Amino acid sequence: MNTTLSRKTAYIGAGAGMVLFAIFGLLPGSLLGGAAGIKLAGMLFGLPLESGIISRLIVLVSMLTGVMVSGVTIVTATATMGWLAGSLLEGEASEKTEAVGIK
Repeated sequence: MNTTLSRKTAYIGAGAGMVLFAIFGLLPGSLLGGAAGIKLAGMLFGLPLESGIISRLIVLVSMLTGVMVSGVTIVTATATMGWLAGSLLEGEASEKTEAVGIK
């Protein structure tokens, strides 16, 4: 079975996912991760947070984690949808060639 079409559509889906992540995922990922980081640092050091380096690092790491989780989720989902679309198209193409008698 030829997997070039499904591979190409998976790459197209991943590219579309990167664009969607840049438009819709970057800001919400950093906002949600930052909010979680502020909550975590607040539990450790008490609220209101002081401007110490440790609390800032906790917020930074949680923001980066939020952005990475958002990016991985969006790109994986769109690449999977692209791969599935390519697999369906390959199946239809092979059915048509078998119906005609070409192998």
